[in-house]
Amino acid sequence: MSEQHSRRAVVLLSGGLDSATTLAIARATGFDCYCLSFDYGQRHRAELAAAERVAHALGAREHRVLRFDLGQFGGSALTDSTLAVPVDGVQDDCIPITYVPARNTIMLSLALAWAEVLGSRDLFVGVNAVDYSGYPDCRPDYIAAFETMANLATRAAVEGARLTIHAPLIDLSKADIIRRGSALGVDYALTVSCYQADAAGRACGVCDSCRLRREGFAAAGVADPTPYVA
Repeated sequence: MSEQHSRRAVVLLSGGLDSATTLAIARATGFDCYCLSFDYGQRHRAELAAAERVAHALGAREHRVLRFDLGQFGGSALTDSTLAVPVDGVQDDCIPITYVPARNTIMLSLALAWAEVLGSRDLFVGVNAVDYSGYPDCRPDYIAAFETMANLATRAAVEGARLTIHAPLIDLSKADIIRRGSALGVDYALTVSCYQADAAGRACGVCDSCRLRREGFAAAGVADPTPYVA
């Protein structure tokens, strides 16, 4: 691999708090960051505008939005408007209806394709296994398994350019993530985390994602810049 390509990284960027922090970490580590966002039929489309703002603010080399429609399958409150987003708080030992089947697998696969074209050996993803909603594709075992698959499935890896999937937030609390991002200059006012944010990006304040975000700012001792509907 040429030196020109040796520090390129593809960063999955949703526009939320975690992915913004992940981008800041990748940049601080010395990578030229190529950000990839997805319009997959999610009801909280305000996050796409947030992703664009974050990519610009944090100096991404390039930002692309890929489109595919998981709403055709449904099965999640994030892609099926007939299913209500839960607002009663995170339930233990229960995968919530906001889980989107195969979402991270699809997104990582597309990021892998772009990385191979870019000559990048590094993917960054903001999954978290501590303060999260119980999604199975946010666990360390899943990330390790996908990395193994990626290094079996790509020409680049077979020819010796092994790929690494970086999940720098995997074992951090939401408060720790916020502290880390704040130290790196992340402006969290640019981000949108709410599962049912309105068109202006205002948060509902009661969905699981809003609860985790609000509690994270309080625990971190950082002022919450989130605009709430009420």
